[in-house]
Amino acid sequence: MKQWHAKPHIASVGSCCLTGVIYNGPLYIANVSDSRVVLGRSGRGTKGVKALQLSMVLNASVDNVREEHRTFHPNDPKIIVMKHKVWRGKGLIQISRSFDDAYLKKKEFNKEPLLPKFRLSEPLQKSILSVEPSLLVHKLHPVDQFLIFASDGLWEHLSSQEAVELVQNSPRYVSFQIANAKIG
Repeated sequence: MKQWHAKPHIASVGSCCLTGVIYNGPLYIANVSDSRVVLGRSGRGTKGVKALQLSMVLNASVDNVREEHRTFHPNDPKIIVMKHKVWRGKGLIQISRSFDDAYLKKKEFNKEPLLPKFRLSEPLQKSILSVEPSLLVHKLHPVDQFLIFASDGLWEHLSSQEAVELVQNSPRYVSFQIANAKIG
C-alpha cells in the first residue's frame, strides 16, 4: 500500500506469462496471457512444415473467453463490452488473465489516486482478471520439429503457418537440421 499512494499507476501494470517444459516425454504448457505456442510438424511425404497451435489465446476476442467471463460474472451484463471494434473486459482490457493488474482485481486499487482512464464507473464487485493458468499437456511425436513461444506482438503480424515457415526456412534452422543429421 505504501507504493500505491506514491505511484498509483503501479496498480494498472500487469504481466503475462507463457511457459513450457518437456518432462519425461510430454510437453507441459502453462499460459496466463494472450500469447501462443505453435508446434512445427513435418508433413508426411513433403518437405513442408505444418503449424499446430497448442495453447489457447486468453483474449476476449475468443468466443470461449467471453463466455468464461460471462459465466464468472452472471449478474454483470457489461462484463464484456465491444469498444473500438474490440471485445474487452469491462471495456478496458482484452486479456482475461494476468499477473498484477490490481486495479481489475481488488476494489481498493480501482479508485483515486489511480488515473480516471483506468477506473471503472461502478465499484468493482469481483475480480475481472484471473491469474489461474490455462494448462495443457501435449504428447510429442518424432515428426514434431520445433516450438514457437511468442506473444501477441508476433501473432498480430504472422499467422501460425507463416511463423513455422519462417523458422523452417531460416538458415540457422537448416544448419541445425544438417548438423543433427550428421551426429545422428
